[in-house]
Amino acid sequence: MKIVLASGSPRRTQILSLAHIEHIVIPSTCVEVIDKGLKPIEVVESLSLQKAKDVARNNKDALVIGADTIVTINGKILGKPHSEEEAIEMLTTLSNTTHQVVTGVTFIYNDIIKTIHEITEVTFSKLSTEQIKTYINEENVYDKAGAYAIQGTFCKYITKINGDYYNVMGLPIARVYKEIEGYKNEIQ
Repeated sequence: MKIVLASGSPRRTQILSLAHIEHIVIPSTCVEVIDKGLKPIEVVESLSLQKAKDVARNNKDALVIGADTIVTINGKILGKPHSEEEAIEMLTTLSNTTHQVVTGVTFIYNDIIKTIHEITEVTFSKLSTEQIKTYINEENVYDKAGAYAIQGTFCKYITKINGDYYNVMGLPIARVYKEIEGYKNEIQ
């Protein structure tokens, strides 16, 4: 079965490869439309569906996987920061708190569409302004929801994880693998 990842995220490709899931990458080029009234789970499910549909149009007979990840705290959604100031604000907000990382994943095979989501709770230690600024200057935070990467040098500030580690990286691989296997079994 041909599997297409509708994402340009190097982390998502890395996770699929780590699990020995052969795939090709065709990033979605759709303009992401977000209804401001949606809850965090609804946002990631909607965006993952938009991305998967965009790529599935030209990839019939392939299992297309679209995904979207956000960070949320107290109902507020933190996407990818667009400036240093926004990154500082995000990490300051997350300092010494527990937040949720929510990923929506949509699977499209021909006309069969299924969307799932995964939530992981992450707790940060207390961060000083100096630690935050140093991290932002040393790492590329602008392509990461919440302005951090759990798998990078920021790991030293994470005190607790409740849920799927790989979800925080952008793809809840255990659930994704289970879904892929389900599609493979249906086809045989």
